[in-house]
Amino acid sequence: MRYVLVVLLLVLFGYSLALVLQNSTELSVDLLFTQIPAMRLGLLLLITLGLGITLGLLIGVQVFRVFQNSWEIKRLRKDIEHLRQEQIHVAQAAAAEAAAHTRHEKTVLDIHSQDRPPV
Repeated sequence: MRYVLVVLLLVLFGYSLALVLQNSTELSVDLLFTQIPAMRLGLLLLITLGLGITLGLLIGVQVFRVFQNSWEIKRLRKDIEHLRQEQIHVAQAAAAEAAAHTRHEKTVLDIHSQDRPPV
């Protein structure tokens, strides 16, 4: 992977160097806040390409972060729903056990109260 990245960077550097050397025509550039009287066309293309790649990566990272947050929220909501269902199941089991225990206590108390002789 590292070698592929090095080769890709060398190819990109070679392409940008060839772009600057092939397009040596000078022209004036208006950059909204300032004006450059003479700039090589190749250098302008290179700067434009660099800005485009940088802005594209930044926007792509932001969009990916939005999708990643959305996926995380969906996963957490599923986890919450699963835990809620598990909690309901545990509460129902505890209620059934408490009801059975109460019935057992009433039965035991009824038997013991009948065994006592009247005073």
